[in-house]
Amino acid sequence: MKKLTVLGSTGSIGTSTLDVVARHPDRYRVTALAAHNNVEVMLSQCCQFMPDYAVLEEASAAEALEKQIRNYSLPTQVLSGSEALTTVSQLDGVDTVMAAITGAAGLLPTLAAAQAGKKVLLANKESLVMSGQLLMDAVQQSGSILLPIDSEHNAIFQCLAGEDQGKTTFAKTGIEKVLLTASGGPFLRHPIDQLSRVTPDQACAHPNWSMGRKISVDSATMMNKGLELIEACWLFNLSVEDIQIVIHPQSIVHSMVSYVDGSVLAQMGQPDMRTPIAHALAWPERIESGVEPLDVFHLAEMTFEKPDLNRFPCLSLAYTAAEAENTLATILNAANEIAVSAFLEGRIAFTSVPSVVKQTMEEVKTETVGSLETVLEADQEARHAAQFWVSRAAKEEVI
Repeated sequence: MKKLTVLGSTGSIGTSTLDVVARHPDRYRVTALAAHNNVEVMLSQCCQFMPDYAVLEEASAAEALEKQIRNYSLPTQVLSGSEALTTVSQLDGVDTVMAAITGAAGLLPTLAAAQAGKKVLLANKESLVMSGQLLMDAVQQSGSILLPIDSEHNAIFQCLAGEDQGKTTFAKTGIEKVLLTASGGPFLRHPIDQLSRVTPDQACAHPNWSMGRKISVDSATMMNKGLELIEACWLFNLSVEDIQIVIHPQSIVHSMVSYVDGSVLAQMGQPDMRTPIAHALAWPERIESGVEPLDVFHLAEMTFEKPDLNRFPCLSLAYTAAEAENTLATILNAANEIAVSAFLEGRIAFTSVPSVVKQTMEEVKTETVGSLETVLEADQEARHAAQFWVSRAAKEEVI
């Protein structure tokens, strides 16, 4: 019986994780759940899984949950705040931590889980984007296992066919290129001159995947793929030149690895996050995920094309950050979080998201990543600068 902590339990990855776990009550026990402030969903999860701990961000939300917990006579202890996230990420007896808190907020608990030697299922790509070297060092020093949950990185992991993760080189493995697929999001064919008028609801209407609003906007700008490029470099010890981003609108091939002998291995499946979650949960075994098998006879077509950097300027910005050996990726991520939030609130136009990120990257001074403090300082400075550029954009636009 494996014991599990789920960080971000009320989000799309968290709920998908619990769906898989519920199918295997003989294999997994949920020890702790952590989320933002959704009391209603957290209560429902506590009633179903009866964890030892439940964590919400704000004290007021935790108090409301605790009252309901007492009403239902559940055995769950309710905690709140960032320190509580670290606590449940390092619990004795917990084998696996699902790191699915969105954005920079997931960095500290993810790092804590790695330092404690847990099996970390990484759905929080920002942890590697912001502090890749620090997280990979923690994994190596503690003996932690780091398994990717993003469908693309999980696909690459599977296509590497058992290669020594995080320590491979192309010379050793005969890998020629990693092909990182992207759907292109909802605006792949949208007229570029009309992108400034798209709404948050349009940007969040992904044609294939069901995701949270922030990551849906990142998919629409392709910043998500840029962040995944940086993540892949750290996970698989790659350089930017080793990775080719490929637009694949059908989202059936989740990524590919090309070898020097002419072989190309691809991982295929339905666009359902329960597949990579189940793979990582049970690795190196396989378990049933609840996902319908892929029926190849019903595939109408599979197409592949190069990304248009004029349509997706965020991708160019991510390439720049990926090539910089300093805090530029942290600055990129922080500015993007601020810009996307402003767009979702209707304060700036969709096309202002890359503008805010670019201006912030040009303004904020970069530093060598030598410590966690350096990363957090860069993150805060970038957020402050991005807020200024959001305010400037809001004054200049009519939304």
